[in-house]
Amino acid sequence: QVQLVESGGGLVQPGGSLRVSCAASGSIGSINYIRWFRQAPGKQRELVATITRSGSTSYSDSVKGRFTISRDSAWTVHLQMNTLKPEDTAVYYCNAAGVIVGRSFNDWGQGTQVTVSS
Repeated sequence: QVQLVESGGGLVQPGGSLRVSCAASGSIGSINYIRWFRQAPGKQRELVATITRSGSTSYSDSVKGRFTISRDSAWTVHLQMNTLKPEDTAVYYCNAAGVIVGRSFNDWGQGTQVTVSS
């Protein structure tokens, strides 16, 4: 129902900053919230940050104070990542959830690689 395309990943040194973005298209009027997840090699996918339709935000403990999630009116969602650590290295995915005609949906982008290394 919603198509998501991540961008902005890359290589950054520890302590540096990077901004990843998620462009949503399709039934964007039905989105209730978009979340950023990340998955490191050999580890489970973990929730990083959430932004709701109304603009409310939440973060995992590991990124509080360092990451900021935001959105524009067209549901392009950004994740500003500051003071990056090697343990932030992962593929970052955005996920959109909502309801269309009484049916829930949960769609994923293909991910963007973020590597934090000196």
